[in-house]
Amino acid sequence: MLISIFCSVPFEAKIILDSLIDCKMQSFGIMRGIYCNKQIIVAVTGIGKVNAAHVCTKVFEQFAPDIVISTGIGGAYPETGLNVGDIAIAAEEIYGDEGVLCLDGFKDMTEIGLPIIITNNRQFYNKIELDKETIDKVFNIINKSYTCKKGTFITVSTCSGTLKRAKELKESYNGLCENMEGASIAHISNLYGLKMVEIRGISNIVEDRNKSAWDINLASRNAQEAVLAVLKAL
Repeated sequence: MLISIFCSVPFEAKIILDSLIDCKMQSFGIMRGIYCNKQIIVAVTGIGKVNAAHVCTKVFEQFAPDIVISTGIGGAYPETGLNVGDIAIAAEEIYGDEGVLCLDGFKDMTEIGLPIIITNNRQFYNKIELDKETIDKVFNIINKSYTCKKGTFITVSTCSGTLKRAKELKESYNGLCENMEGASIAHISNLYGLKMVEIRGISNIVEDRNKSAWDINLASRNAQEAVLAVLKAL
């Protein structure tokens, strides 16, 4: 089995990389090694949707993985039951910014009538569905060791730095947490017919921006250890 793991910045992959046997660089930002007798590709994409989509395409074309894991840190929306250090798993991914802002509010691609993806006679607008069976399996593995919730992830280009915006996105899509790359990785995985799982450690609750309440190191460590637990059990 070949598993590809994507994160946006190097510190989100350090524990995973340190756990691999015979870890070697394949190309810039892409490493390959072995963990629990599985071949593992780890790719640091850079921040944002375009970087993530570019590196995903490169990995899929070069290595043809069997399963895709997107990981890193994320901000949980208020009143979701998640706290800093908890684990969130995506049940689906949402493009939170794609649409048009009108006088009466934001209209997403469904309301405009323009799909973002057309593949296998299916149309996807802002919502990208993920494989429920795989997600349930991963949730059951992680939930043994961490406080863990699964739900809707929202991918944004402009992170929410106010409580007002957090509430808007949460209410619009019943969102669990937000990030900057997940929907694009789900997008490209869908085009290649690959199952994708997204596992994020919660670094903060999305509110009026207050970095003193964040714990990026805890979130990143827990996310990576959760990914390693999944790799071992799959």
